[in-house]
Amino acid sequence: APRNAEMARRYGEGSVGAAEFCEFYVSTMAGRSLADWRPWCERFLVDVIAPRIPASARALVETHRARGERVVMTTATNRVLTELTARHLGIDDLLATEVELIDGVCSGRTAGVLNMRDGKVTRLHAWLADRQLPADALGRATFYSDSSNDLPLLQAVARPVAVDPDARLRAHALAAGWSVLELAR
Repeated sequence: APRNAEMARRYGEGSVGAAEFCEFYVSTMAGRSLADWRPWCERFLVDVIAPRIPASARALVETHRARGERVVMTTATNRVLTELTARHLGIDDLLATEVELIDGVCSGRTAGVLNMRDGKVTRLHAWLADRQLPADALGRATFYSDSSNDLPLLQAVARPVAVDPDARLRAHALAAGWSVLELAR
């Protein structure tokens, strides 16, 4: 769809606002229940998402889990679309843009703080507080991202890692001396 391609392009260049981005995708869900969306999300995971996840990414997640580290997935994409991906990767903790439900039906609007750019930092601090984890935990955390949209969170952690980064993130990572990781495909 042309609108989807345009939104993806603008996200990649960092020119779309968080509200516009998150609301665009959530708006496509309006009028259906989570049960209605479940089969579509399962098919999307199997047909589109899982084949794009390289073994090297799965191994990276497993390395952290084997060390006993808590692995959290944080994404601007909404929870309905991403919770199966997190589960598929064995990630128990997911922070995502939330979908407003009215009487069990998606309203087409987001709920709460958007999980994009500065919102990711805000949501992660709230998540830490909700679990009574130390506020300075980010000072010991590693965060992986491919997008310059994640610069606020990358700047908030001890070990920022740019993974297959977009051009803006690559330039920032190299200038800041951050690790740049190219995943084997």
